Amino acid sequence: MARVYSVLAASWLLGAVAIDAGAAALPRKLASSVERLKAVGPEGQGNAAAQAAWNEVAKAKASQIPELLVAMDGANDYALNWMRAAIETAVQRESAAGAKLSLKSLEVLLRDTRHHARGRRLAFELIQKLDASRAQALLPEFLQDPGSELRREAVAQLMARAAGQTNAAKASAVTTYRQALGFSREADQIEDIAKRLQDLGDKVDLAKTFGWVAKWQLIGPFDNAGEVGFAKVYPPEERLDLKAELAGKSGPVKWFPYETRSEYGLVDFNQAISSLKGVAGYATAEFWSDSARSAQVRLGCKNGWKIWVNGTLVFGRDEYHRSAEIDQYRMPVSLKAGKNILLVKCTQNEQTQDWAKEWEFQLRVTDEQGTPIVSTR
Repeated sequence: MARVYSVLAASWLLGAVAIDAGAAALPRKLASSVERLKAVGPEGQGNAAAQAAWNEVAKAKASQIPELLVAMDGANDYALNWMRAAIETAVQRESAAGAKLSLKSLEVLLRDTRHHARGRRLAFELIQKLDASRAQALLPEFLQDPGSELRREAVAQLMARAAGQTNAAKASAVTTYRQALGFSREADQIEDIAKRLQDLGDKVDLAKTFGWVAKWQLIGPFDNAGEVGFAKVYPPEERLDLKAELAGKSGPVKWFPYETRSEYGLVDFNQAISSLKGVAGYATAEFWSDSARSAQVRLGCKNGWKIWVNGTLVFGRDEYHRSAEIDQYRMPVSLKAGKNILLVKCTQNEQTQDWAKEWEFQLRVTDEQGTPIVSTR
């Protein structure tokens, strides 16, 4: 399902569109107000000063809107919410007064991927209000956009085209859906496309599409009674020796190979070891990269977990059975050229409810946009 965004007043559709060379730089008072909005943070930090600043930004002229969108660069999520609301209020007020916004300036900002994704997204929404047909014509440019929101809408346009082809030409619909699948990077949209293709008789290999790390070596169980195992340093964290026999919770344990057959990449310790409580397990995998590069390790897990890449702890969370979803945690990492070693610690607590039985995780390596990076070996 497409994301929902606030809708600007219908009155924005009234009047002709003026094409200007660009927006003027913000005057000092308005620029100062923007900086106060960008200073807001969690737990009400900066809110008092931001209220007066918001009122000032909401008085901005139509010619200043593109510069305000540019000013969203570098803002945190709290500030972005304040700024978006103020900009929308300014647009509605200016529209009601008959002022005209520069479509050309908005398009320039929209195409410049150096700007914040949410500022560019708002620029697109303003273009939609100014000229819906122009906005639709622009969408194919964003099928590979680094901003997930614009990419998502571009993919949705392809999906709509495929849906229109279904009755007339099934083969064409399959081709268009496959094209959409190649550009999509968000789990729910990928699943939606896969379902539509399946309804057309074309099976999608979801495991390959998501690019899960499937081949692992596992060892366990180790003790996590009283949830002490998350912090306890067991031997795999100190030295990774796949031939070692280690002292486990109930006796000696050894590493053994495990390959997930789940289309969602689930590494299931219950299946591989046993349905136990108050335990910890480890999984390790080799990941080969053809070059040194930046990447993301993306994890879904409802148990306690820690991740190491090449012996360096990346992150961890000591909580249990809240929820799990694809790409729930996204962690920036640096891959070496050649072999990289992934190590995951997954802990299970002692809750006995049916919904607390899972002891599993799913993991993939991607670029910043969510494109799977496949191990070269």
